[in-house]
Amino acid sequence: MTGTTTYIAFLRAVNVGGRTVKMERLRALFAELGLDQVRSYIQTGNVFFSTAETDRAALTARIEQHLEQALGYAVPVMLRTVEEVAELVDADPFAGVEVTPEVRLCAVFLSEPLPTDLEFPVSSPKGDWEIISATPGTAFTVLHLRDGRTVNPATCFPKSYQGQATSRFFHTIVKILAAARKV
Repeated sequence: MTGTTTYIAFLRAVNVGGRTVKMERLRALFAELGLDQVRSYIQTGNVFFSTAETDRAALTARIEQHLEQALGYAVPVMLRTVEEVAELVDADPFAGVEVTPEVRLCAVFLSEPLPTDLEFPVSSPKGDWEIISATPGTAFTVLHLRDGRTVNPATCFPKSYQGQATSRFFHTIVKILAAARKV
């Protein structure tokens, strides 16, 4: 479709904490908004769609409003174009980080940039996570499992951070991108 943009909507608060939404229903909710070629990937709230709408902030607000009205709770939405996610993957933000059974690589999609005074890397006092770098829209976090468990990377930001965030393992983002590129 000419003049359209394909977005990946990374949703927070979907299929966690007892809030279950079948992907069929989620796709239907996006379609109700007049969005085209709506598809989803796995159960963690990743939705692909195309639209001719050019105002991303207005589109995000419209989606969030519709989801909250339909589901009964707020669902923060981080919209990224397929091209933006491809750039993120191609940048290889975790180059040089050794992956072991105790290490997880995570990209945290942000609604607002992190505070400008943040100096990287930022590590937790317990050593269970570190933010190694960030762009205005994404923080790159290395998680260290302790007793087989890890923290929610979206909670690793300073209290001064006023935005919303949702995380995905980096290897999952690669798969999401591949799925989003399929027509």
